[in-house]
Amino acid sequence: MHVADWISAVVPAGGRGVRMGSDVPKQFLTLGDIPLLVHALKIFESSSIISEVILVVPEDDCAYCRDHIVSMYGLKKISQVVGGGRRRQDSVLNGIQATNPTSDIVVVHDAARPFVTERMITDVVETAQKHGAAIVAIPVRDTVKRVNVDGFVKETLSREELWVAQTPQAFRRDILLRAHEQGATDGVDATDDAFLVERMGLSVSIIQGSPDNIKVTNPEDLQMGYAILTASHNESRP
Repeated sequence: MHVADWISAVVPAGGRGVRMGSDVPKQFLTLGDIPLLVHALKIFESSSIISEVILVVPEDDCAYCRDHIVSMYGLKKISQVVGGGRRRQDSVLNGIQATNPTSDIVVVHDAARPFVTERMITDVVETAQKHGAAIVAIPVRDTVKRVNVDGFVKETLSREELWVAQTPQAFRRDILLRAHEQGATDGVDATDDAFLVERMGLSVSIIQGSPDNIKVTNPEDLQMGYAILTASHNESRP
């Protein structure tokens, strides 16, 4: 890691709580004693390699986040709170464009993944510095079947080649910006940023993630989050 490197983090937090069955956007639901998105933001705040954080939220929530998230929790690395777009990738592009233009690496992390670790951030950034693009992922443990439209198995896939993508994902800023702009021009829908980089013919390196690095999208995930949080607190007690 070069001391002079400027590392930006873009944290999209655009959920609306539909799958949660809640009127409150999922990122503002409480996990433990703080809002869900604050868990991840505090890890990026404490990371010694992160220079700035761009928080991307629905336009109507920007003022609330500045007052009740950034100020209330002392998140000094959040340099901007910017409005998101219709899709996740639109929001991420807004975030990338708001980063310092001299940034070397941009890390993208979903606010709905509260259990990111400083080690994941460091590892994915260092790998992106070396290879240009890197993501956190975990190997598939179950047997995976490819199924046709009629509900019949077409083939069984080899687990050795299958990984489940997570965030954080890190890229050289120029690569990520170009990938997103090209995706927008081509009208591509992407569920993660690495896909947009892959379609440019560039290689993406894999960093071992963790099963605990869950994405909270429904009530069952939130219950699992409570269990992980409780277990981590118990482990940290003397």
